[in-house]
Parts: sequence; C-alpha cells; structure tokens
Amino acid sequence: MRYTEEIFNILSKGGFISANSVSSAIKRFYDALEEDFTDYYEYYKGIGFYLEGGDGYYMFTRQESKVDLERKLEAVMKWIDYLSFLKTYDATFGPGFKFRPADIEVQISCQIELKEKASKLFSDKKKYNEVVEKLVLELEKSGMIELENEHDNTYKVLTAFHYMEDLVDCITISEEMNDEISQ
Repeated sequence: MRYTEEIFNILSKGGFISANSVSSAIKRFYDALEEDFTDYYEYYKGIGFYLEGGDGYYMFTRQESKVDLERKLEAVMKWIDYLSFLKTYDATFGPGFKFRPADIEVQISCQIELKEKASKLFSDKKKYNEVVEKLVLELEKSGMIELENEHDNTYKVLTAFHYMEDLVDCITISEEMNDEISQ
C-alpha cells in the first residue's frame, strides 16, 4: 500500500478523493484505492476510520455519538442550502461542470431567486462577490471542486459532488412531517 499518509491527510479532514480530479497526485491516490480497497479499508479501520467509496470518489466515515450527529445534521442543512443555490444557478451543476465565480456573481444580479438564496447563505457576507468567494472556498476545501485554470479562474466540479447530491436525495420528509413544517 502506497500513499497511506497522503490519503489519510486528505480524508481525515472531511475531504474527498475524486476520480476526475485535476490533480495528478489525487488521481494516483484514487487509483491506489481502487486497486487495493480491501487493504486500505482494513488499515484505516484499525485507527477508527471507515473508508467508503461512492460514485467516483472515496471518503472516511466514523462511528458518531449523539452530540456529533446533531452537529452533522447542522452541517447537512448548510450543504442543502449550498446545493439549492448551485442548482438554482444552473440545474446542470454537478460532476464535470465547469464554472467561473464571476459568472455566478453575474447571475445573482440577474435572478431574483438566486439573489434571495445568496443573501441567506452566509449571514456575515453582504456583498455577492464575498458570498461566492466563501462558497467556492467551502467547496474547494471539502474537495467538491478544484481550480482547473488559473488564468481565467475556471473551476471543475469533481465526482465527490455526488456525495452532496446523494445526501439530499436520501432525505425524505413524510407528508405528516411536511404538514407540521408548513404550520
């Protein structure tokens, strides 16, 4: 097994290793995980991390206490807001999609719904360029996007984005619960 430390350093911070990464190093890590998944799984399990593979990405999961679960639920709500904003910006926003933050800023000024969602994303940010900058930073830090072209500031959405989409797709609200929410 190669790259155990490098993989751990990425995944232990809540990051992802995606198949369609722009980085050749990340692609090597992904290929190594693909080749020796069982060995890596057992290795990381020994230190309390569970290696899981998704649709073109790898991540760590851990057993959580109730306090941690509540914290994670709050984080999920944040990611739901991010996904809602991004899909409002462009319904095709997903793995392989390329964008420039400046284009998102332009769309915010043109679309009322996007403007409303942007104003709710980060309460500490008032200007739309600050909102987009913080959102891009959050997505990049979590391994959902990577800067593909420094010259024109183009980002590529990675396969790890499937995690966020799948997470939201898993959430089902029963009719009874929906009625309670709307009251």
